[in-house]
This record gives sequence, C-alpha cells and structure tokens, in this order.
Amino acid sequence: MEQSLRIAQLSGIKRFSFDYSKFGDDYMFSHFIPGDSALEYFFSPIRFEGILFVLCLKGKLEVEINLQQIELGSNSLLCLGPDKIISSKQTDFSEFEAYFLFMSPQFLRNINIDMNVMNNMGRMASLKSVCQPILSLSEEESQLLQKYMELLHYNTIKNTDELYIKNISRNIIASVIYQIFQFGEKYMPQERVEERPLSRRANYVQEFMRLMHENYRRERSVGFYADKLFISPKYLSLIIKEMTGRSAAEWIDECVILEAKNLLRYSGKNIQQVAYDLNFTNQSSFGKYFKHLTGMSPSQFVRS
Repeated sequence: MEQSLRIAQLSGIKRFSFDYSKFGDDYMFSHFIPGDSALEYFFSPIRFEGILFVLCLKGKLEVEINLQQIELGSNSLLCLGPDKIISSKQTDFSEFEAYFLFMSPQFLRNINIDMNVMNNMGRMASLKSVCQPILSLSEEESQLLQKYMELLHYNTIKNTDELYIKNISRNIIASVIYQIFQFGEKYMPQERVEERPLSRRANYVQEFMRLMHENYRRERSVGFYADKLFISPKYLSLIIKEMTGRSAAEWIDECVILEAKNLLRYSGKNIQQVAYDLNFTNQSSFGKYFKHLTGMSPSQFVRS
C-alpha cells in the first residue's frame, strides 16, 4: 500500500542530503550525491501530495510510476504530479547524483503564471499520449536548471526575511516552470504528432482551450463552451478529463483564479474592481468563489 506524504513528512531527508533547504510546508530542496541512502524513501510506493521535480546530474534512477517502469538518466528531468505513485527497486546509488525539489499545491497556487502559457500547457496536455514524464536535456539546459535550483536553495538559507524568501522563491520557481515548459515544447516528438492527425477528441480539447483563453474572464460555465463546440456539457467534461486529467470546470477555475491573483497582486485595483473585471455579480460572490478554491479570502491573499 502506498504512503501519501506531505513535505513535513519528508524532512528526514535532511540528514542524508549533501545540500538541503526547506521553507515551511511550501517547498523543500535536496541534493543527493553518489552513495546517499535517503532514496530509501522511494523503496516503498509513495504518493507525494504536491509536485516533484528530479533533475538527474549523473548516473541513473530506475523507478516505477503508476506501475510503469521509467529510467531517469544523466541530464534528464522527471516531473511528477500529485496523482502519481512512485517507487524504486534500485539499490545501487553509487553513481547517482540529483537535485530533488518538492513543492506543495498551496505554494504553487500562489505562483503567477502567464495565461498564454497556461493555454499552451493545455494544448500539450491534450497530446499527453505521446509525452512522457521525463525530459531529456542537453548539458547546457541541465546546467541552467541547476543554477535555478541552486539560486532557490541560496535564497532559502541566506535570506532572513520570510516575506522576501517567499516572494523571491515564487518568482524563481515560476522561472523554472516556464523553462521546463519551453524545454518540453522543444523536445516533444513532433514527428509523431505530425504523422498522426489529432483525433476528434483532441481537437475538441484544443478548441476548448482556445475558447477558454478568449472568454474565461466573462464566462465560467462549462455549458457556454459546450454550446460553442456543439456538444453537451457532460460530453465536454468527459473529454477534457480523459485527455488532460483535469475537468473542464477545473481548467476554467484555474484560469480565473490565476487571473484574479495577478489582478489582486499587481494591477493596483481593489477587490471590488477585480470582481467586476472577472464578471462576478458583486464582491461577495467573488470572495466566496476565491476562498472556496484557494482557502483564503481575496484580502488575505493580498496580505500574504
């Protein structure tokens, strides 16, 4: 039976790590060098309640992800979401070196990602059948991600002001995410995509993502997008869930919340103005929507 773990439950990794830093329950960085036994954490199946990036610098790591055998080699990146169960049968780590970055869902929800990127991410997610959770990187690309992670680690251990740590780290990790997405787009097996035309379902996903990007500020109803695609809301929800792993409503909510956070934090507008911009009937309905999805009120978010 797999264990479901949060960052707080992984803090024992510190005593095995060559470098280690942690910021509350938001994120944790660890540098494993050849011979480390801390990877015993992964000998039993675990489900980490967040996002995990593993940047392999040397050697290899053989793991099983949702019962699929995966090998992570030198200059490659493993990206795992909270729906993945990971385990390892590997016992020899004498040549393995890697950076591990664990991030909580709560921390990631407070990172502002450009909506154009979110739209492209949806397009890539609709093609996930030809994608793998591992990205092969060039030496230069691997070194770039190393620098980002080392900068995150340095900020965490050297900065003495928690507010600055949090905000600087948000921007560093946002940069990491943008960079990973760029690498992922570059290394997508385009020839396989071009050889096989997209299915009707994949086309629906792409059209949904396009329509959502154009209309999410005014329309949050799945029915609106289903009508535009001439299919039922139930069928649209089924397609989006099957193709991307997230429901149509979740995608819409994610876009609205990201835009709301951007406006609240950077636009200079007050909460009522943001509610109006996002087509809520009043500030109260916007506040209830925002708190339901983020766990905090708009005013609490502005102060965070």
